[in-house]
Amino acid sequence: MKYLCLVYSEEEKLHSLPESPKDSECLACANSLRESGHLLASAPLESVQTATTVRVRGGKVSVTDGPFAETKEQLAGFYMIEAQDLNEAIQIAAKIPPARVGSIEVRPVRQLVL
Repeated sequence: MKYLCLVYSEEEKLHSLPESPKDSECLACANSLRESGHLLASAPLESVQTATTVRVRGGKVSVTDGPFAETKEQLAGFYMIEAQDLNEAIQIAAKIPPARVGSIEVRPVRQLVL
């Protein structure tokens, strides 16, 4: 089953705390998950300051600069994984380095029904 592990963190803390993960550690984690057959895709995101939010209401498109909502933590990246079940997905998510300074939201990927 596919799960999306969404990495959330306060942007200023993601790289500034002593326990903050370095890019090389995140890359090593991704490589390890890929070698074990669990990783399908992963990527860090640029700063939340580069975000653009698109909404369509009543057929009209609205575009605003910035993130969707004002929150302390922002989406920082993702890992798309393959796991047998939610328990295995949680075990994998616990090994993702940014979990030390933020959180990892684990969500099953829903198959579209045609």
